[in-house]
Amino acid sequence: MAWSTSTTTPQANHEVFLSFRGEDTRYNFTSHLHATLTRLEVRTYIDYNLQRGDEISSALLRAIEDAKLSVIVFSKNYANSRWCLDELVKILECKRMKGQIVLPIFYDIDPSHVRNQTGSYAEAFLKHEQNFKGRMEKVHKWREALRDAANFSGWDCSVNRIEAELLEKIAKDVIEKLNRVYVGDLDHQIAKLEQLANLQYQFYQSIISLDNLNKYQSTVQRITELKMERNVRLLRLTPDMLSHLGN
Repeated sequence: MAWSTSTTTPQANHEVFLSFRGEDTRYNFTSHLHATLTRLEVRTYIDYNLQRGDEISSALLRAIEDAKLSVIVFSKNYANSRWCLDELVKILECKRMKGQIVLPIFYDIDPSHVRNQTGSYAEAFLKHEQNFKGRMEKVHKWREALRDAANFSGWDCSVNRIEAELLEKIAKDVIEKLNRVYVGDLDHQIAKLEQLANLQYQFYQSIISLDNLNKYQSTVQRITELKMERNVRLLRLTPDMLSHLGN
């Protein structure tokens, strides 16, 4: 059974991390996106903590690391928050080091403002540069992270769309990306176990014993289970699986 969390303590097995500026989207777009993902049984981590310090918490860093996909909801005041910018830097680090998927969403903001730090983002960085005069390398990291993230394929919410339909399409995109990752992971596991099974069978043939046979059969059983799980994941990628999105 899938579930989600709204605390600052990471729970096991969440798949998606949501990064957003609370004052912009907490009670509208992001909460609706979280509800849509939860309804579709996508395990999602969302931080509703309103009292934040100057530094991002270790618990939140772990939540980002544990996710397979991070959704970044860029909004007008996203760059005002050092917390959000630190989240973004960590997310991109996880993309580089662990292959985490990054899905940007541009909510009520032109993607070029994010990419080039213009408009409200320029105003935010004027303040950051004043506050971090002795730590400009941090500001440079933030700027670089925004440029990189804005260049990823994502969703522009300024396009004239009904929000409910847009949320369903974004959720479908998340599901498809996640399942491609899971299928790839399973293929890797299956290949490794098939190599092990071959070795175990050769060993059983050279030294026939019940113990060696049991080890071989156990590996074959695990391969069968993983292949069944892979088939289930593939079903989630089909239109039939997603036909209930609008229901």
